[in-house]
This record gives sequence, structure tokens and C-alpha cells, in this order.
Amino acid sequence: MSVDKSPVYGVKAVPVEKVFANDYNPNVVAPPEMKLLELSIWEDGFTMPCVCYYDKDKDRYILVDGYHRYTVLKTSKRIYQRENGLLPIVVIDKDLSNRMSSTIRHNRARGMHNIELMCHIVAELDKAGMSDQWIMKNIGMDRDELLRLKQISGLADLFANHEFSIPDEVAPTETERKSY
Repeated sequence: MSVDKSPVYGVKAVPVEKVFANDYNPNVVAPPEMKLLELSIWEDGFTMPCVCYYDKDKDRYILVDGYHRYTVLKTSKRIYQRENGLLPIVVIDKDLSNRMSSTIRHNRARGMHNIELMCHIVAELDKAGMSDQWIMKNIGMDRDELLRLKQISGLADLFANHEFSIPDEVAPTETERKSY
């Protein structure tokens, strides 16, 4: 089933008290990423509406996608106050099984971060003079992850202007030669 017009053209602000989580979303976000999401919404505002189904009988909205953004609005006092308790949503009209598959598609479509690109970003921020604390806070990394990415990008820099190859055959070590 396709749509005639994308729901994003009908974004509306609804009181978060009229929005309810569904009971089938398998997506889980770890606490550090939730902190980063809260920071992102605080710094950038809501940049994507939540996706909901409107239950006419109960006059309420059921989340299809955006549970964690919804949770941030409900739990962050500063964001709740700034947004006047209103959550930006779009409405889709689908039966339960199609809403469930929509939830999974939304979750799985987000993908993962490419390590090489993340190393490049960290290296660029480091070259720009950003502190480790700034990078960790604004990109949502812990100290170990930042160290790993810096180490990886540092190794890449070591070999950037050198020809490097692994020979097809490796010469035997002194110990191996003595055993012939």
C-alpha cells in the first residue's frame, strides 16, 4: 500500500499526554545514546516528527516510530517546557500488522555508522582543536570509543604516504632456519 501524499506534509503538534507507546517495538537505546538524543533535541530541536496512528475511539495517538524522541520529551523537563508539552507528529492510517511492519522498517532503515567515516570526523575535530571532552559530549562517545577511533585514525596516518604490502611468502625466522 503506497500513499498519495507523504505524511510529513501534515506535521502537527499534539499534547504528549495524548500520545502512547505501542506494545510491540523491539528497539532499545542504551543510556549514553539516550543522553545524546536529549542533547540533540535540546541543541537542534525536534528535526523529525514522530509517526503515529490516530485511534478515533479513544481520541489518542499510538506511536509507530519515534518512541525515544517521545520519551525524551516526557522525561526532559527543559525540553518539555520549551516545547510546551507538544510533540511533533505525523499520522499514518494503517491496521495493526502494517503499523508493526512500519515500526520495524523505520528501526532497521537507520543503519549503522561507518567506522572509517567516524575516524575521519574525530580526526577532523581533533585537528580543529576540539577537546576530547567536547568530542565525547557532542558526538556521544565514551572515552574508550574515542580512544579506539583516534588509534585507528592514527594508524591510518602512519601509513598514509608509505607503500605497504604483505609479501606472498614470508622469509623464515632464525629459529625456523635452524630447524631445517
